[in-house]
Amino acid sequence: MGDRTVGLETGLCKMLRSFSEAQIADSTVSCSLSTSSSRTALTTGKKFTRLLISSKVYPGTNKFSLYSRYQTKYRRRREGKTDYYARKRLITQAKNKYNAPKYRLVVRFTNRDIITQIVYSEISGDKVFASAYSHELKRYGITNGLTNWAAAYATGLLLARRTLKKLGLDEQFPGVEEADGEYTLTEAAETDEGSRRPFKAFLDVGLARTSTGARVFGAMKGASDGGIFVPHSESRFPGYDIESEELDAETLRNYIFGGHVAEYMEGLADDDEERFRSQFHKYQEAGVEAGDIEELYTEAHKAIREDPFKKDEDAGEKKTKEEWKAESKKFRPQRLTREQRKERVEQKIRELAA
Repeated sequence: MGDRTVGLETGLCKMLRSFSEAQIADSTVSCSLSTSSSRTALTTGKKFTRLLISSKVYPGTNKFSLYSRYQTKYRRRREGKTDYYARKRLITQAKNKYNAPKYRLVVRFTNRDIITQIVYSEISGDKVFASAYSHELKRYGITNGLTNWAAAYATGLLLARRTLKKLGLDEQFPGVEEADGEYTLTEAAETDEGSRRPFKAFLDVGLARTSTGARVFGAMKGASDGGIFVPHSESRFPGYDIESEELDAETLRNYIFGGHVAEYMEGLADDDEERFRSQFHKYQEAGVEAGDIEELYTEAHKAIREDPFKKDEDAGEKKTKEEWKAESKKFRPQRLTREQRKERVEQKIRELAA
């Protein structure tokens, strides 16, 4: 015990030398190395702790315990990409459903595209069951405005029909074949074998703001009208009146068929022709006028229902693995053999000697 006491007091004395003489004088800490009493060492340690807390190094609190309790957040939380509070509730499945997957309707927006996916979670990671992108709408006649509300609805509709066709449920759950803007939920279908519940998916908006009229609800409405059961209410659709708590179906239908875009085109053409040409020049190049937009989306909805897996005619044939491997070798530097490297060095020596 005597050796431990001497060692403790020696360490305390070394650390106290870094403080000012006034602090040491006020602390009344003994730096004697002659004592071997454990009580003296304990008293010295308490006084030294008080000195640390009252000093300018750690004013007001002891931060040693704070550092030891720090817990690093998940990587995607640190990057600001995932809301784990919402994710936990979206992927947690009820125990009485055993290993049944819990599907999510994932909707994400980029500057030029809309991404919709049916995803379920496993311990090894998330698995994508089906997906649809707004750039695929070009196959159905929609070539411009691929990130607006009407395009979000069409992309959600494409995803729904693609998912149900993959499951063999496209005929049992046709959804809303002619969009009218009314609030509807997909219900169970009666078959020869009995009642068949619809395919169910929960909306996953990520970090997007869920304000009234947001485009994420356009994709959700398209998926719901396509035959997928997405639990939701009518309170976030455009046209919903918060005072009367009623949905104006005509306003919602106007958004589904791009009527708001047509109204904006007509108003902008009358007010500022130069800005109209700069903003809608691609529409003009394609020969699309304000009065043609509703018919354009109507035909696209019909085409999506006829063939949700329609291939891009301009894409050409799909390359095989061997062709992709040969393509990658074009950009990969060829590694030289030992004889080639040796010959290369001798060539440089001859060039320098010449």
